[in-house]
Amino acid sequence: MRVIPAIDIRGGHSVRLLRGERGTETVYGDDPVAMALDWQQQGTEWLHIVDLDGAFSEESGNRHVVVEILRQLEIPVQVGGGVRTFEDFRTLVEGGAERVVIGTAAIEEPSVVMDALLMAPEQVVIGVDVRRGNVAVRGWEVDSGKTPLEFGCQWKDRGVSTFLFTDVQRDGSLEGPNIDALRDFCRGIGSGVIASGGVAQLEDLKRLSELGDIGVEAAIVGKALYEGRFTLAEAKAAVHFGSI
Repeated sequence: MRVIPAIDIRGGHSVRLLRGERGTETVYGDDPVAMALDWQQQGTEWLHIVDLDGAFSEESGNRHVVVEILRQLEIPVQVGGGVRTFEDFRTLVEGGAERVVIGTAAIEEPSVVMDALLMAPEQVVIGVDVRRGNVAVRGWEVDSGKTPLEFGCQWKDRGVSTFLFTDVQRDGSLEGPNIDALRDFCRGIGSGVIASGGVAQLEDLKRLSELGDIGVEAAIVGKALYEGRFTLAEAKAAVHFGSI
């Protein structure tokens, strides 16, 4: 299992939110590009970038920051947040994103995902953002009425091979991942699951790595790294690696 550091960008700053709620951000840096380069220097094999302004609204001033990160890094980068149209997807892929996460549009504008699958199927990631048992959309604020497994299986049947499962209520909380919900999702999906939300200690990563046999291939970690709970090197040493 790989450990993937996350950089969430809001107002041009590197931040972390608590449970996905706007207005709860803690700022960890004023230069996301420099932070991305630092993670690369520390030896991460992938990086996860979220444009929070894009997730919360139709307009975002962070796209140029994301593009600059893609331009400067040599490692694969996964990008999400505000990908509402096929043009958004294509722009990010052509700009160098190895994978692009699509969440709200996968429910409200499924043709966006279908077009993306036609262009670059291996670069499509479906974001399964779960709040109180259902998939949340529009900046994690609206209940879609769909269960994670219903939503995930819908897109697996259509050819999606990678899913980002986030328990929004655990995200940024340092309360530990929702292992039970993740296990249920993996048993239905079978493979290609990236876990996110709640990692607080190395033991959490070990518990996630134990789900590798049922589909967890990577874990995204944010606040625990920024708060110094452990280092990237310690995290990498704590888990076994596979490819994603």
